[in-house]
Amino acid sequence: MAISDSDIARALSTYIERYPDEATLLAEPLLLLSQGRGFASRRTLPMHVTAGALLVRSDGHGGAEILLIEHRAYGITLQPGGHLEPTDTTLIGAAVRELTEETGVDPDTVIPASQTPAYIEYGQVPARPTKDEPDHYHLDIGYAFTTAYAEVGRIQESEVHGAAWYPLAVAERLVGHRIARAVRAPA
Repeated sequence: MAISDSDIARALSTYIERYPDEATLLAEPLLLLSQGRGFASRRTLPMHVTAGALLVRSDGHGGAEILLIEHRAYGITLQPGGHLEPTDTTLIGAAVRELTEETGVDPDTVIPASQTPAYIEYGQVPARPTKDEPDHYHLDIGYAFTTAYAEVGRIQESEVHGAAWYPLAVAERLVGHRIARAVRAPA
């Protein structure tokens, strides 16, 4: 069964219970979700849902590394992620799919750190005329994962320029606060 608005609202509510200080920031998407308009589809406007993955591994020296991508369309470094597909049945599964598609990481080497999202961000996305998309909003629901030995494989060149492991301090500068949550995500 495809991901429903109630699945998305449940993930959002669980996240807000864990991070109540973000409730105000997420009030608008919560209101939109109550309208039941099929926000798993990238064609639903003014907002739709995307899924992201923060993959953490030990750097072998007591620290952590984070796998990030060089996003082709936006020209920035960020966590793997993207639009939901009709075949996705869970948000966390969509995050793993995006992670493996974009970075070539073997999904069998990835373990969820928690079933609750590590971050949820609501942000405006610029128009992409080549995809026939006007300015709109993404509700990006991201999950933290751990790995002992995952390596970058064949990247999805249509979406990313590259994928690489970044030391935690560098990843935090590039991506922001969501990185720290991934490293300390509760089980």
